[in-house]
Amino acid sequence: MKYFHLVWAALMRHKTRTLFTMLSVLAAFLLFGMLDSVRTAFADAGHSVSGASQLLTMSKLGLGQQLPLSLQSRIETVPGVTAVAYVNWFGGIYQDPKNFFPNEAVSENYFSVQDAVVLPPDQVRKFQSTRDGAVVGAALARKFGWKIGDQIPLQATIWPQKNGSNAWTFTLVGIFTARHASEKGIENAMFFRWKYFDEARQFGNGNVGWYQERIANPDQASRVISAIDAISANSDHETKTETANAFTASFISQFANIGLIVAGIMAAVFFTLILLTGNTMAQAVRERVPELAVLKTIGFSNRSVLGLVLTESVLLVVIGGVIGMLLSMVVVGGVKAALGQTLPMADVGGSIWGLAIVLMVIIGLVVGVLPALHGMRLKIVDALAGR
Repeated sequence: MKYFHLVWAALMRHKTRTLFTMLSVLAAFLLFGMLDSVRTAFADAGHSVSGASQLLTMSKLGLGQQLPLSLQSRIETVPGVTAVAYVNWFGGIYQDPKNFFPNEAVSENYFSVQDAVVLPPDQVRKFQSTRDGAVVGAALARKFGWKIGDQIPLQATIWPQKNGSNAWTFTLVGIFTARHASEKGIENAMFFRWKYFDEARQFGNGNVGWYQERIANPDQASRVISAIDAISANSDHETKTETANAFTASFISQFANIGLIVAGIMAAVFFTLILLTGNTMAQAVRERVPELAVLKTIGFSNRSVLGLVLTESVLLVVIGGVIGMLLSMVVVGGVKAALGQTLPMADVGGSIWGLAIVLMVIIGLVVGVLPALHGMRLKIVDALAGR
């Protein structure tokens, strides 16, 4: 743009005012980048690659109600089901409550059903043959410096042992990774043998938290779901089966509508930003009325003046916004490194950047349109006369 130097000169006319306005824009888009990474993480959690071919069967009364182990053999007979594993939430704490991470007791065949993890075959066999064996995700192992062969103590919050102790100890026999980049969150989980858990726990023996099934054809999921739930119909342990993706989305929705919350916060932030930046642009144009008149005198058209003011407005927002988004990438990376998946956050990637750029341009045009129209409609004689 050949008149860029004019736009830049106008923007730097009052450096302090421009700086503080840019800082306001920066703060708004820093907040946007962080909040939208949380929204994206929660949204993606319900659309995993592996979840399409897996079903989860739980009690119709909720996850707090357990199911009999005898259901496994009956579910295995349902046409379309290729494998059935079972899981029990443990909820143990490692050393300190702030070190919380998902930990579950699982059946020996769990890793033949769970598509989201990659565990070397020799470590699978070691897990199946070690009474107190446990495997953890790579991210969790890095966080606590664990290596294969270590003893991992957990303090039970739900399941005491038969001797009344809440202290459980497991032997680390494997470290797994996520199969897909979008499922990295599972690397912060720990799994151990259900049989060891069931033999040692004080109550609830012979029951499981939920079943996880692999199905041959995801397109037949509805039929398989109906057949599984029909097994326990009208019994004292009726079940509710759904796809893994649907279960995750439903579980997340129990906390809150993350998308609506983020949208509400950002609407308030951007509304305030529009008022602040709009006032800055209006004041800047009022101060330059004689200069705009001179531009018209030497041949600048009304459209050229309109374009100059709009460009200045958009540039002001874009510079502050881009810096804010770059800072959000750094902050989100730091938070993820420090907290792992305690607070789910996605990388500030292309989709978030694309939305941010669109918002920058829209906000820039909105705050600049009235001052730009004012400048375009100036009458040269009145402007030079100070009227």
